[in-house]
Amino acid sequence: MRILGITIPDAKRLEIGLTSLYGVGRPLAHKILDKSKVDYGKKAKDLSPEEENKIRESVEAYKIEGDLKREISGNIKRLKDIGTYRGSRHAKKLPARGQSTKTNSRTVRGNVRKTMGSGRTKVDKK
Repeated sequence: MRILGITIPDAKRLEIGLTSLYGVGRPLAHKILDKSKVDYGKKAKDLSPEEENKIRESVEAYKIEGDLKREISGNIKRLKDIGTYRGSRHAKKLPARGQSTKTNSRTVRGNVRKTMGSGRTKVDKK
C-alpha cells in the first residue's frame, strides 16, 4: 500500500506502519484508523481496496510529509529573518530551547566530537 508516494510496510500492524509517514506518530495513526473504521492490528497486505481508499482519504486530511516539512522550514526561516534569538540559534546549528551546550547538544550539532581524547584510536595491547 502506498500513501503520498511512501510505501507502508506490509508485514507490520497498520498502527505501526502508518508511522513511516513523516508527521504521523502513534496517536495520529490511531485517529486515522478510527476515522476510517479499520482495526489497529490489521496488516497492510490484508486490507480491501475500500479500506485502503478510506485510510488514504483520512491521511490526506492532515498536513504530513512534504507540506509539513515546508511549513517547519518556513517557520525556522521566518525566525531567522526577523532576527530572534531562536532564529540565531538555528542559524548557528545550536540548541534553540535553552539546553546546556558544554557537554551535550550532540543531536542538533550532528554528533560532532571536538575534544582531545574522544577522537583518538585505541592502542593495541601487547
